[in-house]
Amino acid sequence: MAADGVGSFALVLHTHLPFVLGHGRWPHGSDWLMEVAAGCYLPLLDTIGEAAASGVSPRITIDVSPVLAGQLAAPAFRSEFEEYLRARISSARENRQEFAAANQPELAHLAEGWEGFYRDRLQQFERLNGDLVGALRALADQGHVTLITCAATHGYLPLLSREESIALQLRVAVAAHRRHFGRAPDGIWLPECAYRPRYEWTPPVGPHKGGGRVRRRGIEEFMADAGLKFFITDVHLMRGGSPLSAYRDYYPALQQLSGPQPPSYRPDRTPYRPYLVASRGGHGTATAFVRDPDSTLQVWSRDRGYPGDGSYLEFHKKHFPGGLRYWRVTDAKVDLGGKQLYEPARAQERVQAHAGHFVDLLRGVLTANPEGPHAVVCSPYDTELFGHWWFEGPRWLAEVFARLPQARIAPVDCVTYLETYPPDTTITLLEGSWGEGGDHRVWLNPHTEWTWERIYGAEDEFWTLARQAGTYATEPARRVASQLARELLLMQASDWQFLITTWAARDYAEARIAEHHATFTRLAQALRRLLAGGAMPPAEEEFLAACEAQDFLFPDILSHVAEACRVPAA
Repeated sequence: MAADGVGSFALVLHTHLPFVLGHGRWPHGSDWLMEVAAGCYLPLLDTIGEAAASGVSPRITIDVSPVLAGQLAAPAFRSEFEEYLRARISSARENRQEFAAANQPELAHLAEGWEGFYRDRLQQFERLNGDLVGALRALADQGHVTLITCAATHGYLPLLSREESIALQLRVAVAAHRRHFGRAPDGIWLPECAYRPRYEWTPPVGPHKGGGRVRRRGIEEFMADAGLKFFITDVHLMRGGSPLSAYRDYYPALQQLSGPQPPSYRPDRTPYRPYLVASRGGHGTATAFVRDPDSTLQVWSRDRGYPGDGSYLEFHKKHFPGGLRYWRVTDAKVDLGGKQLYEPARAQERVQAHAGHFVDLLRGVLTANPEGPHAVVCSPYDTELFGHWWFEGPRWLAEVFARLPQARIAPVDCVTYLETYPPDTTITLLEGSWGEGGDHRVWLNPHTEWTWERIYGAEDEFWTLARQAGTYATEPARRVASQLARELLLMQASDWQFLITTWAARDYAEARIAEHHATFTRLAQALRRLLAGGAMPPAEEEFLAACEAQDFLFPDILSHVAEACRVPAA
């Protein structure tokens, strides 16, 4: 951070997909992971490497969820991804021949471009020896990115009913991060930016709904126990007022959700500095970086932001066979039949113009800020926006970083900023998330209440079993308990409620919740049988082995279960 600069820009990328490897392929299984790896993760690795080579280290803070890191590191991903890339190359080649035969030279040229794109991705993947996790670790070792973590399976922490479950999500996350990246994380992306302070809580669903209240710890207290120093929060949780909507433009069903009015606005709090967060009566603090509303909306919004520009590649219209995209957005109000052909040169012109506009926006925010050169614009996004949803996103990022030095804006990671400017103000945060309405309504509503009833029942059963000494006494019991813990964590993933509420993949999400719950129930019966002195029948041994092979994450999970059992009461 230069002393003569106007301030700092902290780009934070949340890199996460649910556990889909080995759970179907298309349209909502592992093909989702393959699409994002090809369209987003590999191009972003190129963008970061090229920026660093040009002399501008981007210093991005990137969280990689443990459930995603586990998938990317799996041999099954490497083999399936190579197969996927070769199939896309073949589809592009076949499309090119089809268009040429139909005397459609513009489409044939675009198909040739896709063939080159996927061939480049395959060559890049081979250069990396199929190791995307290792490539990220190398960039972190070189100081170009700072890697942080997320909850183990992206569990929606404020709605989990047991303190032990929150502790397990965070303990497993820290251990997985250390295993994949060689060091413990300093910070965390709280799933859905969801936060709850310390207070007396009652279950929102189930047989104990509205029953006796239980004192619960604030999320920052669990973070402190896990050694996690900072997180990202949304601006309305810091100062009240109407929330931003990160996903409304992409999922129209969110506009139908209703909820309470937003809390009163606190204009005396600025989002351009971090704050220490503590709950009244709590033990432990963490630092919160605050999402900047101006820069965020400019990039997030498909209707009002850059991704909705008519020159950019249309996400939804695809050509079959192959599923490749050949059309541009054209206009948000034009249906898919009216989309015009994509023009790469025209899109690149808009990339440059939008990068210039964004840097001017950052400079305007920073120069007008009373914090002076200490001010930081924290811009958090889902990583998958760049390249997956918004095809030109990685190129746009490259143009932004190339322009920052001339604007006297320093790119900075969150760790470096805190080392330079430690927070000196302690605040309490409101409860909520970065979802529609700023509260929990996306994840808890009449469409998803049944999922929480199953999760809460499984939590109670699991933590009862986890406290029995016999759970750790024999190898069969340890294996069953370990898999039981994995199924509980996978059931808790917030992705399932999001996909149900938005109708993005409702059937798939409902099936996954039901599947993990059924597996949990059968394994719990097996563990109770072992604790009573029984043996594992061959059919149950075969079932356990199949579960271990399919849901293979977190090899050391049982040690963290034992530690989570010791979490102190609020």
